Amino acid sequence: MQNPEVFILAIESSCDDTAAAVLLNDKVLSNIVANQLIHTEFGGVVPELASRAHQQNIVPVIDAALKKANVKKEQLTAIAFTQGPGLMGSLLVGSSFAKSMAISLQIPLLAVNHMHAHILAHFIDEEGYNKPTFPFLALTISGGHTQIVKVNHFFDMEIIGETTDDAVGEAFDKSAKILGLPYPGGPLVDKFAQEGNPKAFAFTKPKVPDLDFSFSGLKTAILYFIQKKKLENSEFINENLADICASIQHTIIEILMDKLKLAVKETGIKQIAIGGGVSANSGIRKTLKEAESKYGWTTFIPKFEYTTDNAAMIGIVGYQKYLSNHFETATVVSKARIQF
Repeated sequence: MQNPEVFILAIESSCDDTAAAVLLNDKVLSNIVANQLIHTEFGGVVPELASRAHQQNIVPVIDAALKKANVKKEQLTAIAFTQGPGLMGSLLVGSSFAKSMAISLQIPLLAVNHMHAHILAHFIDEEGYNKPTFPFLALTISGGHTQIVKVNHFFDMEIIGETTDDAVGEAFDKSAKILGLPYPGGPLVDKFAQEGNPKAFAFTKPKVPDLDFSFSGLKTAILYFIQKKKLENSEFINENLADICASIQHTIIEILMDKLKLAVKETGIKQIAIGGGVSANSGIRKTLKEAESKYGWTTFIPKFEYTTDNAAMIGIVGYQKYLSNHFETATVVSKARIQF
């Protein structure tokens, strides 16, 4: 008989956010994230600093998650953690803590693929949120990944398209850096884009076959465009920042939408779910919602707190793994790269 009360403690430490969540079955009781601001001055995540910060943050973050959920550690049914992909030093902090705690409490250990979690975050029980039904297409867009995934079931997924070089999050952040915006620049491009004309400047979309993506050429085109314009007018960026950001964002969204339309045509699946940090982008969210009436799609857009790296998404995968008896021993290893 299925346990009516499964309490999962979830730990996420794949990059620079230390996160912990407590779930009761598929419902989130707490979802705590500690950001690492130290990387801002370096213009990107420094792996060694990230792992040190995780060591400092992990105990207070887990303590805060348990207290907010009003759950004692003795009530926990299992512990889920991010196995990979991610920065090895960061992953090891989370996995080591999860293993030690699971052993001390004598409860099951659940290893979670970070990318599966971004997709399955849609199955968190949220009032008023309709969950996708199988099969559906998932667009996972983040700083490190850009993928179109055919999701047949919780652990039956197939990547049908992915980036051949830069991820979409890199395209946003590197474009922001070219414009002199601070790290992380993606959210700032989105912010300024909302005030600009998306058709002010035209950038050529890369021609990539099938359902794969490429963003390195777009990044180079933006760099050369800005360099040329600054030679003509040193104040070009300051005078046109909103329009530049709007044009960059418009081009990136068109690239994503072109591939999604092709994926729908090839698979016949009209349910589209997005996940990953870049799915917080307002332009992408707006375009996907418009696609419902424009193309007859059904789109699923998660709450902002479940788009960036968080432990609630790790917990929902852990819950499904618990129901399927997919447990690990303490010999399980973290992996910077992990089979999808």
